[in-house]
Amino acid sequence: MSKRELRKYLKELTKEQLEDQIVDLYNRFKDVKEYYDFAFNPRENELMEQCRFQISKEYYPVGSRKAKMRRSVAQKWIKKLILFDADASLLADVMFFNIEIAQTFSGEHFIRQESFYTSLYKSYDEALRFVSEKGVLTEFKGRIEKIAGDAVDQKWPNRKAFEDLADLYLQ
Repeated sequence: MSKRELRKYLKELTKEQLEDQIVDLYNRFKDVKEYYDFAFNPRENELMEQCRFQISKEYYPVGSRKAKMRRSVAQKWIKKLILFDADASLLADVMFFNIEIAQTFSGEHFIRQESFYTSLYKSYDEALRFVSEKGVLTEFKGRIEKIAGDAVDQKWPNRKAFEDLADLYLQ
């Protein structure tokens, strides 16, 4: 069904029928419920803490489990925050937190997988593009520089790329 067809269908419904359909969607689909819960009660700080906890669990799991270091977990949360139209500064904070927690972990553990460094570079690039587009780049200048510096200090294989990217955005 196209948007045009959907609009036509919705115009034919009464207000009560529309309300019933929205309530039905709210009850059936978790994503719809989360969206409306956030839209009417945007507890952004609580959501940010939940994001930070889930991301940090990937590197420092609760209990004696092995760290999984999955970038996809952070990406899932970031996508959800974008969908909810969260504040740009809070979203950028989560984006940089993801990289910083991974760097903290890599400072304590030797990581052999080249994909780890590649995926973090991609996250760094996305975060820099995001803060630049949203006009909050200067707010995160210190963190941007520290991430690039930590990549150099930890002798990451793509450390030069981190430095070049930081220089590109911070000039």
